[in-house]
Amino acid sequence: MTNLLLGLRAIPQIEYHRPTKLREALRLLSKYKESYKIVAGGTDLMPAARRSTASLPRHTHVIDIGSIKELNYITMDDSIVRIGAATKISEIEISPVIRKHIPILADAASQLGSIQIRNLGTIGGNLCNASPAADTAPPLLVLDAKVNLKGINGQRLVPLTEFFTGPGGTILVPGEILTEVQIPITEPTAGSCFIKLGRRNAFTLSIVCVATLVKVKDGVFDDVRIALGAVAPTPIRATKAEEYLTGEGVSEPAIDEGAKVAASEVAPIDDVRASAEYRRDMSYVLTKGAISASVQQAGGKCSN
Repeated sequence: MTNLLLGLRAIPQIEYHRPTKLREALRLLSKYKESYKIVAGGTDLMPAARRSTASLPRHTHVIDIGSIKELNYITMDDSIVRIGAATKISEIEISPVIRKHIPILADAASQLGSIQIRNLGTIGGNLCNASPAADTAPPLLVLDAKVNLKGINGQRLVPLTEFFTGPGGTILVPGEILTEVQIPITEPTAGSCFIKLGRRNAFTLSIVCVATLVKVKDGVFDDVRIALGAVAPTPIRATKAEEYLTGEGVSEPAIDEGAKVAASEVAPIDDVRASAEYRRDMSYVLTKGAISASVQQAGGKCSN
């Protein structure tokens, strides 16, 4: 019997909490310090727990924020769209505010997993899970989104570009929770596009995903933003490609070269879904297609 137990990890005892107020949730976080796990939809936690006992979290206190109404909303004020962290992906997908003012995010939400996942998963969870393949991250990055992080003693507003630290890692400190995503509304003349490459249409992680936002003025790229997912340890902005294209005349050769520069900025890995080489090649292909689509949406025309 002793030999059978060697190498096995005991299933931890988990105490479940379901606060209905943000203040109560923050109190629990402060009380249990690092021995907690925050969930809302639980779409990432439960599959990990089922895979094996070794994948079970070491946390002894699961704090479910899914019932906190203060964290479930989509509003707009002062040209900023605000999304509560516990807002379901399916709500983002169909929101009239999102569809009208930031359609690229609605498009990304519609491609995230299956209907069941979108009905449970939340935008806060998708970001805090910090997967390099998080579908909401690239569109939010090109939209210059910020996240509000709140603790018992205060809060801070952080650009999303500074939020991720690595696979599964964020700048959140013990006792802190992501409460809101803030997205400045871009000019209606801007064009945007989100393209996701996966092994199947639903319930799949991205092999590569790309989001672009483009502004064109007098036949010249006035503003270019490019973000990619699943091709680096974190979702990334392709800043070198953005710098190259901004100020260039809108043309097919410029777009092609910009896409090549973006592909040179990725740092993909080999895994069961795709090789690093394939991901790098698809980064070029998808970026080129997304920029071209954004230009068309922005009313620009490509010269040869």
